[in-house]
Amino acid sequence: MTNKPNIFEGDCPIEIARRWLSEAEKTELNDPNAIALSTVDSDGMPNARMVLLKDIEPDAFVFYTNYTSKKAQEIEAAGKAAFVMHWKSLRRQVRVRGHVEREEGQKADEYFNSRSLKSRLGAIASKQSQPLSSRTSLMADVAKISATHGLSPKRPEFWGGFRILPTEVELWADGEFRLHDRFVFKRQTVNESWAKQRLYP
Repeated sequence: MTNKPNIFEGDCPIEIARRWLSEAEKTELNDPNAIALSTVDSDGMPNARMVLLKDIEPDAFVFYTNYTSKKAQEIEAAGKAAFVMHWKSLRRQVRVRGHVEREEGQKADEYFNSRSLKSRLGAIASKQSQPLSSRTSLMADVAKISATHGLSPKRPEFWGGFRILPTEVELWADGEFRLHDRFVFKRQTVNESWAKQRLYP
């Protein structure tokens, strides 16, 4: 596959990632915004799971979750996280590492309210990552929440967003004979300019 010479154009990897995601939304069959999120526990043991990226801001990548979940606890203990986003249709991927902060204000409220009613009720009912005796028990919890929270449930305090503020972004595109194109962008803090370097495949 011959890569378009301009797919890496630009000095900001976040802007390039946003552009690539926009392309993937037209070609990827399911969930073009899916990311494999990586965290570490208190023993340094890594964890990874798929979550949906909900926004790419000028300085951050944003997703939402239950703050009592294992991933949230690990993120807040370490203050850092990483993820990879891969599109088979484009033969490209984005790798990100950075510091993390909560997104629990108006943007979190707006996103929560944009979800379907059943999704909101399910988010309130779920004790994410905790042991569950049966699916019947889960559905009973959802029914109770539905009866008490009505048709306009508010975002609970234990549910909100995380903003990954990247200090390293790697952009990868498939190349012929496995001679892939890789560029890494690094900075020490989120207020600095990016330094760009091409890498061997």
